[in-house]
Amino acid sequence: MMIINIIVFVMLLLLLAKTRNTNWSLSKKVFSGLILGVLFGLVLHLIYGAESTVLKDSLTWFNVVGSGYIKLLQMVVMPLVLVSILSAVSKLHNATTSLGKMSVLSIGVLLITTFISALVGVFVTTSFGLTAEGLVQGSAETARLAAIQGSYVGKVADLSVPQFLLSFVPTNPFAELTGANPTSIISVVIFATLLGIAALNLVKDHPKKGQAVLEAIDTAQSWVMKLVRLIMTLTPYGVFALMTKMVASSNLADIFKLGGFLVASYLGLAIMFAVHALVLMGVKVSPLRFFKKVMPVLAFAFTSRSSAATIPLSIEAQTRRLGVPESIASFAASFGTTIGQNGCAGLYPAMLAVMVAPTQGINPLDPTWMLTLAAVVTISSVGVAGVGGGATFAALIVLPILGLPVTLVALLISIEPLIDMGRTALNVNGSMTAGMATSQLMKQTDLYVLNQNDEAELKS
Repeated sequence: MMIINIIVFVMLLLLLAKTRNTNWSLSKKVFSGLILGVLFGLVLHLIYGAESTVLKDSLTWFNVVGSGYIKLLQMVVMPLVLVSILSAVSKLHNATTSLGKMSVLSIGVLLITTFISALVGVFVTTSFGLTAEGLVQGSAETARLAAIQGSYVGKVADLSVPQFLLSFVPTNPFAELTGANPTSIISVVIFATLLGIAALNLVKDHPKKGQAVLEAIDTAQSWVMKLVRLIMTLTPYGVFALMTKMVASSNLADIFKLGGFLVASYLGLAIMFAVHALVLMGVKVSPLRFFKKVMPVLAFAFTSRSSAATIPLSIEAQTRRLGVPESIASFAASFGTTIGQNGCAGLYPAMLAVMVAPTQGINPLDPTWMLTLAAVVTISSVGVAGVGGGATFAALIVLPILGLPVTLVALLISIEPLIDMGRTALNVNGSMTAGMATSQLMKQTDLYVLNQNDEAELKS
C-alpha cells in the first residue's frame, strides 16, 4: 500500500507541475498545492487513520519533498541575511541616521504589536473561560517537556539581561552563520551592518578599493537573490507535501479534546491580523492589496511553521510586490524572526499564563497583573528563535518569570502543530507589516510597485 501512496503522491506532484505552463500567478500555484495537499491528506487520514504504520511510512517519503524544500530555504537564510543587510547598508548615504530610523521604527512596530497580542491573549482566554484545571499530563507529555526544557531554555532563560544583550554581539561571525545560537540571526545582522559601514568608510578613504568592494557586494547580493528565486519556484510542491503530512497525521481526538483552546487561539490570531490591517491603514496602505500580495508567503509560513525559513520569501515579497526598499525589507524580515513574534512569543505565552494563573490564586483580570504579563511577554519576545516550536520555548521563558508552573506547556503539545501554523503566519505577517509601515513612514515606498497589478506582479 505504501508504494501505491507514493505513486499517487508523485502523480499529484506531476499534476501540480503542469501549472508551470499556465499564466497562473504564484498565489494561485501555491494555493493549488495547499488545497491539493488538504484533499490528499484527508483521503489518506480517512483510509488509514493517523496511527497507521503504512501512513507513517508513506509520510516519511512524502517528507523528502516537504522537509527538503524547507531545508533549501534554511540553506539560503544566513547567506541572504548577510548579503541583503550588507548591500542595504552599503547603499545608504547617511548610514548612521538611516539605520537608526529603520531600527527604531521596525523594532518599535514589532514590539508594540507583540504587547497588543499579549493583551489579546488575555481577552480570548478569559472570554472562553479556559483554565489549566482538569488537564492530565501523561508520560509522553512529561518526556517531551523535559526534552525541550533541556535543549533550549538554558541557552536563553538562564542569562541575565546584560548577558542576554551581549549574546547578540558575534564573537565568531562564521559560527553565527551556522545558526549555532537562538540569537544567531541578530548577530549576523549586526556583523553585516558593521561590515557595510566599514565598506562606506573604505570608499571615503580609498575610493578605488572601496568601489571594488561595493561592486563585489552588489554582485554577491544579485547572485544570492537568483538562488532565492530559483528555490521559490518549488514553493507549490513544498506546500503540497507539508499540508499532506499535516492533515494526514492530525489526531482528531486530541483536536476535539482541546478544541476550546484551538478555537480561542485562532480567534486571537484573527484579531491580531485585524490589528495589522489597522496599522497598514494608519500608514495609508490598503490591507486588501497588502494581504493579496503577501498571501503566498503566508501560505508557506502556515504550512512550514518556520519564520526563519520564510525570510527569503518575505524579503522577495516586500521588495518585488510591495515596493519596500531592500534595506528596510531585510531589516524587518531578519529582526522579525527573533524580536516581537506576535503569535509565538506574544499571543501564546499570554494565553498559557492566563490559564495557569487561577491555579496559583492569581486573578488574571487584575489590571496590574495584565500589564505586567504584557510587559514580560514583550521583553521576553526578544531572542526567541523563529523555528517550529518557538512558541513552546517562549512560554518556558515567560511562565517562570511570572512565578507560574510550566506543566501546561506539555499538556498542549498534542495540538501544537495545528496552532503553530497560524501563529507562524501571524509572525511573518507582523514582520512584513513592520517593513511596510517603516517604508511608508520614511517615505521610501515605490508606489508604482505597490499599486501594480497583482496578477502580473505575482507570476513566477
